[in-house]
Amino acid sequence: MPRILMTGASGGIGTSLRKLLPALYPDLVLSDIRKPADLAQSEKFKAADLADLAQVEAICEGIDGILHFGGYSVEGPWDEILQSNIIGCYNLFEAARRKGVKRVVFASSNHAVGFYPRDHRIGTDVTTRPDSRYGVSKAFGEATGALYADKHGIKVTCIRIGNFGDKPLDHRRLSIWLKPEDLVQLCRIGLEHPDIHFEIFYGASHNERSWWDNHRAYDLGYRPTGRAEDFREHAFAEQKKLKPDPVGDFYQGGTFCSMEFSGDKSRIIDWNKRS
Repeated sequence: MPRILMTGASGGIGTSLRKLLPALYPDLVLSDIRKPADLAQSEKFKAADLADLAQVEAICEGIDGILHFGGYSVEGPWDEILQSNIIGCYNLFEAARRKGVKRVVFASSNHAVGFYPRDHRIGTDVTTRPDSRYGVSKAFGEATGALYADKHGIKVTCIRIGNFGDKPLDHRRLSIWLKPEDLVQLCRIGLEHPDIHFEIFYGASHNERSWWDNHRAYDLGYRPTGRAEDFREHAFAEQKKLKPDPVGDFYQGGTFCSMEFSGDKSRIIDWNKRS
């Protein structure tokens, strides 16, 4: 069995996947800047600061494949995004190259393309239109993954994760929800499929309202079991509790688009009148 390293083990996604991955990858090594509070004796953990290349090299020693969920997971100050998500991401790919890691699955985000309007259905080959500094860092990670795939032969899969959780929490998330077990499926494709060179998938379950064309993931065997419409009533009830957000409700990235927004709202107003 391959030895898999998962960064970001203390984060929300990492905490969930720690329960699902060991059955598939018994030789799983966990890493984060801090040890998870609930770390079990059976779990292997190695602390590392992604901004320190030497520390990242150390955790990549003897590793076959990496699930890279580490870094800053929301919008934040530039300096924090820079250290964790840009320098840290470069360090991860460079350490993987130096240590002979064969495959990397990079946790990208829908926020790399968040400034596409919701009435646009987009594929994975569109120009990135990040909605935040966080989104910029994910676009950087995808570009870095492509470089290391083409130049150094690492098999790289980028997953533009939508909204990860047990159920969609509002109207927007009916379009972008990702069930934990479905993320595991996408990770397995990235770690195991023989045809992987460089791929981008959307991290989304079976969502009838989806804005994304995810056919490449399906071509490689993806069969999501989560169905967003099963939670439609809950999502609409929660939506009623939220304040209107003319900018966020127009773009796929939601509130990541409206925070700090000082652009031209006229296109949004015109579109809302037409709809």
